[in-house]
Amino acid sequence: MESHLATRAHVLVVEDEPQLVRLIRAVLESAGHHVQVASNGQTALETIALSPPDLLLLDLRLPGELDGYATCRRVREFSMVPIIMLTARASEDDKLQGFAAGADDYITKPFSARELLARVHAVLRRTGTHGDSPAVVSVRGLEINLARQQVQLDGADVHLTPTEYRLLLTLARQPDRVVPHADLLTAVWGAEYRDETEYLRTYMRYLRRKLEADPAHPRFLRTRAGVGYFLATDE
Repeated sequence: MESHLATRAHVLVVEDEPQLVRLIRAVLESAGHHVQVASNGQTALETIALSPPDLLLLDLRLPGELDGYATCRRVREFSMVPIIMLTARASEDDKLQGFAAGADDYITKPFSARELLARVHAVLRRTGTHGDSPAVVSVRGLEINLARQQVQLDGADVHLTPTEYRLLLTLARQPDRVVPHADLLTAVWGAEYRDETEYLRTYMRYLRRKLEADPAHPRFLRTRAGVGYFLATDE
């Protein structure tokens, strides 16, 4: 069953082009979502702090001191809200820069109403919670509190993006079991991403940097060459 967020959500649109804002609002509201708008990064930060949305649609090119990348990084300092970036840029480097800043997905302009809704609903589905999960997963000092969506390593908080958290959680639900690349991509990004192995490699690097004392020789997040990854419970 889909999360209730997949059918009705509070979406904050950070965009300064009125025509595009009108289009996005019409598409999302027709699907039952509540839409709020901010025209620049600073206003977006203030809005998120006061009234956290379920999803953020964030344009890369924004007026003022904070562009989309900077706004995304600032949001990630205090919020796990899912973020979809809106961009006219389509290069691999631009996409990876957006993911590094903390984005969960991107939509390249121009986009259709159908693509917008598909991306929004895919992100909302995969950021929903699952009632059949244990309350806490613990592995050798690494603790994942599912209720709070909180991760601690040796008692210290570890700040993860929503995508990093979902990737870790997918592995933690099956400790010591190798999860194939395609299965991880489907679980974290959706079935349409099952062949996007660069997404997986990139986010595994980010996750290891945050959890491993030596990312090149990981204790927790290990690789089965050519197959997938697993969360190791032993040394």
